[in-house]
Amino acid sequence: MSGSGETRLERPFRKVLDVDATNGSRKAANGREGQGHLYKGGSGPRGNRKGANGRSSSRHALPDAPCYGALDLGTNNCRLLLARPTKSGFVIVDAFSRIVRLGEGLGNSGRLKQEAMDRTIDALRVCANKLRWHGVARKRLIATEACRLAENGAEFIERVANETGLALEIINRETEAMLAAAGAESLIDHQAQSAIVFDIGGGSTEVMWVERQGSAGVVRAWISLAAGVVTLSERHGGGRDVSCDNFMAMRADVQRLLQPFISQVSEIDVQNVGPDHLLGTSGTVTTIAGVHLGLRHYDRSVVDGCWLEAADADRVITTMRDMTYAERARNGCIGRERADLVLAGCAILDEIRAAFPAKRIRVADRGLREGILSHLMKADGHVGRRQ
Repeated sequence: MSGSGETRLERPFRKVLDVDATNGSRKAANGREGQGHLYKGGSGPRGNRKGANGRSSSRHALPDAPCYGALDLGTNNCRLLLARPTKSGFVIVDAFSRIVRLGEGLGNSGRLKQEAMDRTIDALRVCANKLRWHGVARKRLIATEACRLAENGAEFIERVANETGLALEIINRETEAMLAAAGAESLIDHQAQSAIVFDIGGGSTEVMWVERQGSAGVVRAWISLAAGVVTLSERHGGGRDVSCDNFMAMRADVQRLLQPFISQVSEIDVQNVGPDHLLGTSGTVTTIAGVHLGLRHYDRSVVDGCWLEAADADRVITTMRDMTYAERARNGCIGRERADLVLAGCAILDEIRAAFPAKRIRVADRGLREGILSHLMKADGHVGRRQ
């Protein structure tokens, strides 16, 4: 369930380049992500507007650059990202995201439900078609907590291969944590000496203590909590009508699970200085940011890379806790598909913040897939290569 902060984990991330995301927003209604956003160095959360209209040469894929693919099948979401390398990063050529709830009911039965598997297969067929259409040369297709835990997880992976042609790889928790951190690492403040990086998923939550050594981030301690927005909400009444008692019970669960990690960090941060800031890569923090910014509909180009003050996070979480399920469902940044899960995510976030108080939270709408793409391209010598 947890990592021990062993020496073998104290290694620099492979550098993942910053985002110029002037295009592309999450549209929960149809499960499609926007296309055409550029991943490059030094542009900041809003991106380089000159690069956005194609006038910057670094925006263009390298000549004859192959297309790479990264698929992340989680407990709640199925996400695909396709990209080609540029001189300084990579440009997204297509993307897909759909909430499939593969892990629905898994905590009670220990098995993936037939309906959940059918929904997921439908989404994976779309992914398979996109991979074929774009002639993807190199790809990594991963499955996480739901498939790790389910008694029929391996059987489902075999079914996916037979029905879609996709060979999914069930990764362990350490790999998941490192890929999530690598995908968001470039958003750690360059002045920060340390940060808590976390990824609140559907079935698990990965939390890492990262220290900057030169230009690289180094993971000094990590943990994978057996609690995500799906598993935690199902454990405490389903998430539609969340009482104060239910919310505090969810927090108590997370607090208990966090204790080993808190002990690890106390041995590293001996003066109890704490992290310079938090960095969250998950639907929970991006939703909170969207609500804080007053967006009518979620907009990735505005949210990714933005900062949340601690007081703003407090205010938004309190506001969402006071909403009814119907009110959350009507909110353009929450939506019907997240309305019964977002408060479980808030409970997880509140406990991370209680354990590691920080004045600011950096919001990342990126993670596993971006980490995969960067690793694949670097292995082939593409990222950062000059013409």
